Amino acid sequence: MQEIELKFLVPESRLKGLMRQTHVKSSQVTQLAAHYYDTPDQQLAQAGIGLRIRKEGDTWVQTIKASGDGIAARLEHNAVLDNEQVQTMLDNNELMPDLTIYKDTPIAAALADFKLKKLAKTLTRLYVTDVERTTRLLTESSEDETDNCIEMAYDQGEIIHGTDDSLRKALQEIEFELVSGDLDFLFTTAKTWCKRYKLCLSTVTKAENGGLLINGQNHSPAVNANLSQLQIDKDSSAPAFIRAVVHNCLLQILPNSSAIVAGSIDDDHILQLRIGVDRLRTVLKAFTDFSDEINPEWLPILKQTANLLSDYYQLAYINAQIEPELQACGAPAVDWITDVENIKITPINTLQANDFQITLLELIAFTMSDPSIEPQTDQLACDKLTKVLSKQYKKCLKTNKKADEVSVAELVSDDVEVSTDIADNDQPESELLNQLRDLRYISEFSTPLLSKKKAKKKTKCWLKRLTKAQKALEQLNDDNQHQQFYELKSKTDANALYGAGWFTAILTDDQSHIDARLAKFADSSTFW
Repeated sequence: MQEIELKFLVPESRLKGLMRQTHVKSSQVTQLAAHYYDTPDQQLAQAGIGLRIRKEGDTWVQTIKASGDGIAARLEHNAVLDNEQVQTMLDNNELMPDLTIYKDTPIAAALADFKLKKLAKTLTRLYVTDVERTTRLLTESSEDETDNCIEMAYDQGEIIHGTDDSLRKALQEIEFELVSGDLDFLFTTAKTWCKRYKLCLSTVTKAENGGLLINGQNHSPAVNANLSQLQIDKDSSAPAFIRAVVHNCLLQILPNSSAIVAGSIDDDHILQLRIGVDRLRTVLKAFTDFSDEINPEWLPILKQTANLLSDYYQLAYINAQIEPELQACGAPAVDWITDVENIKITPINTLQANDFQITLLELIAFTMSDPSIEPQTDQLACDKLTKVLSKQYKKCLKTNKKADEVSVAELVSDDVEVSTDIADNDQPESELLNQLRDLRYISEFSTPLLSKKKAKKKTKCWLKRLTKAQKALEQLNDDNQHQQFYELKSKTDANALYGAGWFTAILTDDQSHIDARLAKFADSSTFW
């Protein structure tokens, strides 16, 4: 079967209020002791599969979970075990899952890449969980007199290393699982609780947390964009297409956001989240007329989020990467730590904001909604994509001509105010960078529908030239911003003059390289 659930982390400041709502007369409290299994090199975890045997009250249940149809959906198979047999295996320290029960079940496809007999021999218990679960049902009668029902489960406990019980990781999360009824009821309820208790979405499963514990990690690595996960075909309707590309963007956004709200300050998480948000903003702007269900309030919230992330990332990157490089070249030290610490809104503050979390929920709901009920369901996406690409391509060529009239010297000025949001910079080069970046994302999403087999080489060449032009301008933009940061810093710290001069020199050398990249791009014939 497929379970549809949303998981959230609970901020300490709202925990008491939340507990009052979870511990009501109708609530049930259950102790859950679970044993999680995988190969020593965690092959199941790498395939997105979790396998456990858990005591639920007085019953032992073997459960396997795998990726489902949608971000909030997971395939799940539960099998009740014989208590006496389990107890005997526990007494002999031989408790192991039985993989034969998955033959001819819907979960079998998730295990298709494994030889089950071989897998069974290599399984080992990696970690256990000890959790107190408080559940209550949230119900509502719908218009057709059927009951909408959600199980709310608040889990508090810890994960314990399978061979060293001194290694532990605390767990505290709340889940909303749709038991029956309308999907909209799940998201409406989740949004209400999210607003009230400032809940933050998390895609980190207990199995993933267990893997982090045994690997000695606090958070999973940053997640990059992965176009191989884009599920579209030549006959995709316009509404189905935009749902697929929004889903692909969320696959990058949600894991990085989950790591940050859980406490990560890793620059890579911040960077990849920012890139994911930028891709999503491009999608919502370029394909806005592909669906009638797009909320116009999403874009300004995403833009504000991206800007705040950039404000922090720029200074953090200068402190962690640029400053050490300059010092290695003989530059005097400049203290950027205080500047970073003085930023009022940190990444975790940015992501904990209600408007961002609500937007994420609405976007997930959008990707899981039925595209066939939209008025445009009879319009093929490929018929609309060519027009979108041509319009964006012409904008790039027009702006490129305008950018030719601006010299690099004009980019470097003491009077220029530092702006870490390139979307708000009105310089032609910055405008062109934004347009090239948008064209790249649009092209990457469109290629599976428009690129013909015979023209794959041509398409690859065009995208390569576009990407090189974009990256060249991106480097110029970064160098320009770094120069401005050091220039402003030099007004209070003379040591920063070295960095300001360094980047001024780099900027004067960049233009010929950029011109060559842009010329190659402009001379390339399009693939659509």
